[in-house]
Amino acid sequence: MMRELSLNVMDVAQNSVRAKASLVTITVDESDKDDFLQISIADDGCGMTEEQVQQVIDPFFTTRTTRKVGLGVPLFKLSAEQTGGSFEIKSKLNVGTTTTARYVKSHVDMTPLGDINDTVKILIQCNPDIDFVFTHTTDLGAFTLDTRELRAVLEGVSLDTPDVLEWISAYLKEQSQIIYGGADNQ
Repeated sequence: MMRELSLNVMDVAQNSVRAKASLVTITVDESDKDDFLQISIADDGCGMTEEQVQQVIDPFFTTRTTRKVGLGVPLFKLSAEQTGGSFEIKSKLNVGTTTTARYVKSHVDMTPLGDINDTVKILIQCNPDIDFVFTHTTDLGAFTLDTRELRAVLEGVSLDTPDVLEWISAYLKEQSQIIYGGADNQ
């Protein structure tokens, strides 16, 4: 089992990159009031057939040639289901894939979300030619980081430039503090 859900997000988003996605949308929606955390990763990559979707949730199937098992998606599925939550993959060939995991936050087997902001920053840094839309919602509010908007403002400056990455980190931290009710509540 991965120690933080943000690592599952990294793994599934990297699957989107390998599927030739040009846009990856990561949505984290959580509520203490309603006792859930939902993570969704959607892409416009090559998509999968229904048979491939069934293979992806099998831990002994992988399309990689460097190892014999693919544990990322099966572990993501298990982490949600072990809390009494749910897991779903929807995919359409040549259209894209959406992976959604829903958790019961108060369950004893709930895996911590981890540093989702750092995960998003690393994904942008390592894949500067792919667009990412990250939305995070809590009971106290929501924010979105959309690299397409950044590109329009930056006028050709690469997203993996140190100053841009520093701004992304600061923005994500500041916005997270707001939606968690201040730095002390995270």
